[in-house]
Amino acid sequence: MVKIKFPDGAIRSYESGLTPYEIASSISSGLARSIISSDFNGQKIETTTQIFDDGNLTFYTWKDNEGKEAFWHSTAHLLAQVLEEFYDGIKLTIGPAISNGFYYDVDFGEHSMSEKDFLKIEKRMIEIAREKHEFKLRSISKKEALDFYKKNRNQYKTELIENLKDGEITFCDHDNFTDLCRGGHIPHTGLIKAVKLMSVAGAYWRADQNNTQLTRVYGISFPKQKELTEYLNLLEEAKKRDHRKLGKELELFTFSSKVGQGLPLWLPKGAELRERLESFLKKAQKKAGYKQVISPHIGNKELYTTSGHYQKYGESSFQPISTPADGEEFLLKPMNCPHHCEMYNSKQWSYKELPVRYAEFGTVYRYEQSGELHGLTRVRGFTQDDAHIFCTEEQITEECLTVTNLILEIYKDLGFEDVILKYSDRPELRVGDDQVWDKSEAALLEAIKATKLEYSINKGEGAFYGPKIEFVLRDAIGRDWQCGTLQVDLNLPGRLGASFVDSDGNKKVPVMLHRALFGSLERFIGILIENYSGKLPFWLCPIQTIVIPISSDFDDYAKQVNIQLKKIGLTSEVDLKNHNLNYKIREHSLTKVPMLLICGKKEVDSNTVTIRRLDSKKQETMDINKFLKEFSALNKAPSI
Repeated sequence: MVKIKFPDGAIRSYESGLTPYEIASSISSGLARSIISSDFNGQKIETTTQIFDDGNLTFYTWKDNEGKEAFWHSTAHLLAQVLEEFYDGIKLTIGPAISNGFYYDVDFGEHSMSEKDFLKIEKRMIEIAREKHEFKLRSISKKEALDFYKKNRNQYKTELIENLKDGEITFCDHDNFTDLCRGGHIPHTGLIKAVKLMSVAGAYWRADQNNTQLTRVYGISFPKQKELTEYLNLLEEAKKRDHRKLGKELELFTFSSKVGQGLPLWLPKGAELRERLESFLKKAQKKAGYKQVISPHIGNKELYTTSGHYQKYGESSFQPISTPADGEEFLLKPMNCPHHCEMYNSKQWSYKELPVRYAEFGTVYRYEQSGELHGLTRVRGFTQDDAHIFCTEEQITEECLTVTNLILEIYKDLGFEDVILKYSDRPELRVGDDQVWDKSEAALLEAIKATKLEYSINKGEGAFYGPKIEFVLRDAIGRDWQCGTLQVDLNLPGRLGASFVDSDGNKKVPVMLHRALFGSLERFIGILIENYSGKLPFWLCPIQTIVIPISSDFDDYAKQVNIQLKKIGLTSEVDLKNHNLNYKIREHSLTKVPMLLICGKKEVDSNTVTIRRLDSKKQETMDINKFLKEFSALNKAPSI
């Protein structure tokens, strides 16, 4: 008999050798029908894998990310099978699941493939899927694996196998197709009901431009045709909301090849939006006891080596800047935390003075690959709303709970009330001993539970210095965005010599909490633009009102109204261009200005303005003093 522990804490005994599917069947037939993947003791296994040891078992369905990963990875096998059938002599490389679907990198040799081939490939994939072929994982010796791919003259798979350890090699079979694979599949192809190939692109073998350029085929699949239809409709809606398109139309930001890829240039309206977000968060942080600090854009390489950031981010950082005169090397700042630690170290602290909370809008730099850059959501220079809290171990839970409540309040003000928490524990590559990690993980979990919110666990996905919580926002069209983070760090302060004098008179190392609400201003603004489809809340709009005189006879009155609007803090402009009224209304509606104030003889005589709101043909005439009073109140975040 083996003892199996389930995620809810229940422990049950089963005969040795049963599979996850058989165990699920013993619980309920409905559960058995829905599971498509499993995890045993932190390792992904097939639903048909026999279990001979005690351990923790988790079932995954299509609703789980892990279930989708198995589903999409399995579909990648199906794609590879059809590609080999249609294009004789091609060489397969790798075919992983990604956040939305899967891809397969292929060396097509003398063949070529384009989007015009998608329909026939999709049709054949569904034909094979309906035959319900089982995915079967089998172990194979390294020699047998090498012989198989050398016979097929596939140098890519051969290279992968040569880098594997003996005894860790498995193949996956379904129908007449075999592929090198570590596992993580659905039970059979019949679960795949809908397939859509999305695009083809170039990709270098192992992401090295010195290697052969392959063809990357992207696709996605679903267990129901209805879900594919909904997904494609979502993509169409997302195209309309694309922040790159709207950012250009709204004149918020631009990019220049002369400045450099991935380095956004903020235009006046975009700078105003950033300033409003920063001001909003600074007020909230000041109220919560944070002190604003500023650190330089570069730092000595030795600082990041000591902290561990150079070892972790060195490959994705810009190359060190040398100073021949004194032999120092500097890096463009990849993270703010070492700088904040050195600020803390500028004086000796007492336990009575903790917690110390530093906050900064600090710009950092990462050398992202050019193919991975994407508007504001993936850039090379970005500004983090970074904060670091230095506290005692006894203060961890209370501080984490306070941070979590602050983050949730900020998100609510910005229109995001559907927030998901994800807890990530120790990764394989990390600093610090297990005893320190035990303390960090226990404290952060206690804080999560105190929020009373639901959370999921991402095994092994913590930061290299500590466990973390990720705050995932769900936007207006149902997409999830990982934004805020909270990390407990009992490692970095010690590495950088931070201390405080405890009640017993001895020096101790403080705990460091890393916290960001937006993640980065650039990415968060991109998310905001797409969530609101460019129609931002009134208090965030870079241009809130445009005053439009009906003719030049009323220019002076329009200018006077504009001055009064600015006095109460509204961002306002006067449109004195020589165009007719309808043209001006249409022009400013396209740039999403929330309110147009129209002035003519009637308005001048009665000291009023006629209001035309965005997306409304109705007009309302209001006394100017009443307007100023009402809209002054609207020019603030809901919680302020």
